[in-house]
Amino acid sequence: MLTVPNVVTVVRLCCIPVFLWLLFGLENRYAAAVLLGVLGATDWVDGYVARRFDQVSELGKVLDPTADRLLFIVCVGGIIVDGSAPLVFSLLVVVREVVVGVTLAVLTLFGMKRFDVSWWGKAGTFGLMFAFPLFLMGSAGDGAINTLLWVCGWLAGIPALLFSYYAAITYIPMMRQSLAEGRRARVA
Repeated sequence: MLTVPNVVTVVRLCCIPVFLWLLFGLENRYAAAVLLGVLGATDWVDGYVARRFDQVSELGKVLDPTADRLLFIVCVGGIIVDGSAPLVFSLLVVVREVVVGVTLAVLTLFGMKRFDVSWWGKAGTFGLMFAFPLFLMGSAGDGAINTLLWVCGWLAGIPALLFSYYAAITYIPMMRQSLAEGRRARVA
């Protein structure tokens, strides 16, 4: 349970209030964007360390996607309130995360076995973890660099959003199969 990747994931979770404090308490979009970018990058780091050093754990397999989902819901929710990213885009991200998260939680209660995140889901998460810091930095001023950052946010965000929705659709048969397997295992 006490592995380096799990500790990194817990630290990521503990940084959510810090992000909100930077965004609303200090009103520092640049610092909030940098922290959000670091949190996104450490998502990749904990996965790499877990695989490379044989520290993959069942807790980590549940904790890491949960941390990603909470990061998206809380941090993007804060960004929506702040108005520093496109509203419709942000809402589409939050809706997807809430629907997938609630569905996974409910089906797990009904006995669904855990399944691995797809490449599409990882790619979507990766792109969105870049898009939102870019939107935040882009909305922090009015210069040409801010416009460029905003455009880069769109360039990272659109394919990432499509990947994440595609992943959610491909999870439907996986969820059905995992639920059936979980129920069969429980009966046996």
